[in-house]
Amino acid sequence: MPGHRPTTEPSADAGGSSVSGAGPALVGLAHGSRHAEGTRAVEQLMGLVSANGGVDARPAFLDLAAPDLTTTAAALVATGHRSAVVVPLLFTVAFHATVDVPEAVAAASAATGLELVLADVLGTGEDTLELVRASLAQAAVPGDHDVLLYAVGSSTAAANEAVHDLAERLARHRGGRARAAFATTDPRPAAVLPELGDRVALVPLFLAPGLLLAPLATLARERGWVLLPPLGDLAAPLVLRRHAQARQRAGLR
Repeated sequence: MPGHRPTTEPSADAGGSSVSGAGPALVGLAHGSRHAEGTRAVEQLMGLVSANGGVDARPAFLDLAAPDLTTTAAALVATGHRSAVVVPLLFTVAFHATVDVPEAVAAASAATGLELVLADVLGTGEDTLELVRASLAQAAVPGDHDVLLYAVGSSTAAANEAVHDLAERLARHRGGRARAAFATTDPRPAAVLPELGDRVALVPLFLAPGLLLAPLATLARERGWVLLPPLGDLAAPLVLRRHAQARQRAGLR
């Protein structure tokens, strides 16, 4: 499966100021995966964020991969940092975002003394819509293809509804059909297929490879459909934007 080419496009924050290496560090906090390529993809994304934004950007993981947030925070303190913005690499506001992430931030700050400011999740707003559209454009997906937007899924109904809403907005922009399906909850891809045509682009709302993407790869092989790679490096400007927004709110210089 081909990966996205890295982008070097910088991202301005909501207030128009530039991201500077003199400011607080950035920690991209991902869920984590046993899939080694998933860990490498997050590390690569943080490297690109550093290069694009002139900020010390490092990965951390909630589970299943190392380093955890406390370890990353300790490494930042050891290199002279006094503050950092934690950007949850999550697309929805559900249990991980509302419980696991704040707990990890509090524990890491208490253990290391590093001031940690929590940014918003990547979300499903207009900037994420543009991210998905950029992925489709980079893959040269024809306009007559329908889209299956594939997300992790959640026990939080509002999180799943946000993904459905993202698919609806994508359909309006493309002028065709786009439907959401999930890896861990209903509707699964098989339930959505009757609503789509014969030419479909399968778009993972994922940043990195992982085991949850296996059903999508199978579907692509069976149907001969276009399978896009995880969003990965294309998300660098969005991660920088969340860092800058949180930094501005907290008054960090």
